[in-house]
Amino acid sequence: MHNKETLLHLGDWEELNNKNFKLVEFNQFKNEAGRHAFTKLPQKWIREINAIGIISKLRKYDDGTFVRSDIAFEFASWISSEFKLYLIKEFERLKKNENYQYKIEWNANGIIKK
Repeated sequence: MHNKETLLHLGDWEELNNKNFKLVEFNQFKNEAGRHAFTKLPQKWIREINAIGIISKLRKYDDGTFVRSDIAFEFASWISSEFKLYLIKEFERLKKNENYQYKIEWNANGIIKK
């Protein structure tokens, strides 16, 4: 949560998926991100911008911070180019199977029905 790119991605995700996202409060986070003294805990992020993409639990035995799968895929892609290539390959495989099943063509511009 200290990295500006991470916060920007989380903010983009929240803006697309969260109708109660607090954009003004997010802009404060965005302006502070990347500074040496910037420290934000996930709980504060969740509370201040009304985030739904991150879940943070502070309990005696099972605490931790968790994210939605699409956010996790993006972060894993940053860490491992191999993971990103497998993810792309799997997406293409699934689209090919879907195309075969529904007899449609798919390209970067969208779906073309036959």
